Amino acid sequence: MVTTDWKSDLRQRGYRLTPQRQLVLEAVDALEHATPDELLTEVRRTASGINISTVYRTLELLEELGLVSHAHLGHGAPTYHLADRHHHMHLVCRDCGSVTEAEVALAAPLTEGLREAFGFETDMKHFAIFGRCAACTAKASAAES
Repeated sequence: MVTTDWKSDLRQRGYRLTPQRQLVLEAVDALEHATPDELLTEVRRTASGINISTVYRTLELLEELGLVSHAHLGHGAPTYHLADRHHHMHLVCRDCGSVTEAEVALAAPLTEGLREAFGFETDMKHFAIFGRCAACTAKASAAES
């Protein structure tokens, strides 16, 4: 699952693709949106000697190098995903906890309005909108009937 892009990206920045970095990158890739604890569980499936501090240190470095990004999708630990994936917003259901990715282009009127009114440049890769997904909305509507 490891790609030569990760190896070359790290080498270009003066780092090696260590086994720990490879395992964390593979876990982030496999889980798509995962907390450090979830990543640790995934990494430990193949390397039981890895601890949570190694995962945190590795994520910090990988984020500094632009290989992973994080978003806060609720209370608690941030979730991490590969940074080379398209930029997207996170739609987080407060009822069931599901996370849906939405194209950043959908927020273009909002980001343009913020730029015009405040000169504010948005960082949409960390953007999460909380609400209720379609399934939970339908379930709530049915319960009210």
